Amino acid sequence: MAGDVLRERFRAALPAMLADIEALVTCESPSADHAAVAASAEVVARIGTRLLGVAPERIVLDGCTHLRWRLGDGPSRVLLLGHHDTVWPLGTLASHPFDVTDGVLRGPGCVDMLAGLVLGLHAVAALADRSGVTILVTGDEELGSPSSRALVEAEATGCAGALVLEAAAGGGALKTERKGVSRYRVEVTGLAAHAGLEPERGANATVELAHQVLAVNALGDPDRGTTVTPTLIAAGTTVNTVPDAGGLSVDVRVRDAAEQDRVDAAMRALTPVLPGARLAVTAGPSRPPLAASASAELFALAEVLAARLGLPPLRAAAVGGGSDGNLTAGVGTPTLDGLGAIGGGAHADDEHVLVAELSGRAALVAALTEHLRGGG
Repeated sequence: MAGDVLRERFRAALPAMLADIEALVTCESPSADHAAVAASAEVVARIGTRLLGVAPERIVLDGCTHLRWRLGDGPSRVLLLGHHDTVWPLGTLASHPFDVTDGVLRGPGCVDMLAGLVLGLHAVAALADRSGVTILVTGDEELGSPSSRALVEAEATGCAGALVLEAAAGGGALKTERKGVSRYRVEVTGLAAHAGLEPERGANATVELAHQVLAVNALGDPDRGTTVTPTLIAAGTTVNTVPDAGGLSVDVRVRDAAEQDRVDAAMRALTPVLPGARLAVTAGPSRPPLAASASAELFALAEVLAARLGLPPLRAAAVGGGSDGNLTAGVGTPTLDGLGAIGGGAHADDEHVLVAELSGRAALVAALTEHLRGGG
């Protein structure tokens, strides 16, 4: 389909896209509420069925509802990947209502990533031949994809490319590099004692945690872009008792697999400092890095297609946050992320989408999908 025809199609479809985004935003879907996520999945299924002419498979894993469209009879060539869960609790619409004013769309979850999900569905619907296209919409991405990870990896394996409908980076840049993510819990077991009568008989879990916080914090390497951040911490029971237990959460972000392995080995090697204290380190890497090499060819293709469509030159961005694009890249599938809505304020009170950019973005996703599925 010629570039000008494709762009005009999506300009004409903009009112329908806005209505579909409103339907999703006004069906609140906090990740941890399985009933709310199931209700949201039904809205996504209804929109997708109307656009694609076929209903999705509903896949419920550990109580969480995911949707999958496998289009055509042959093997999948391209995976469009999104999620319909959000970070916003039920009731957020009361203080953050859906609104479109002066070309700016607002509402909980609009940019992360309900608008991207809608433009992706409209993009595939514009294709004359959809065979070889799989659309996967998960319901727990904001939790780190605990139930859907294996599903994402399985659907991506063997595809020519994965197109991730997460929001664009600043200024509409595509996300060509994402840091890998690891999360740890450091549990300390000490020995309780009376804080006033005989504190020396205890093994103070709070003091042990203080030592571990410093040790963990020292594992970062700014020159390599590695951040190792102690986050949540708690210890103790009463103000006059030497704490006998406590715990520390750690967030790790890395640019490459070697750094992820280095930090993991160092976390596993942590040892207690105080006599009588014991340590247990659990969890670990949750998302591998999306390296620039995994997105290079697809970004180059997107640049060519954007020029054919008459879109502004594309920009690339490396970001610290993880997405399911890390998982698709981790199984060796070329991955391009940040193909969703252009806007800002993800997870924040000023979350918004720039309405004027939706049609061009949908045209780019359609062109990429058509090329990857074999249409040239």
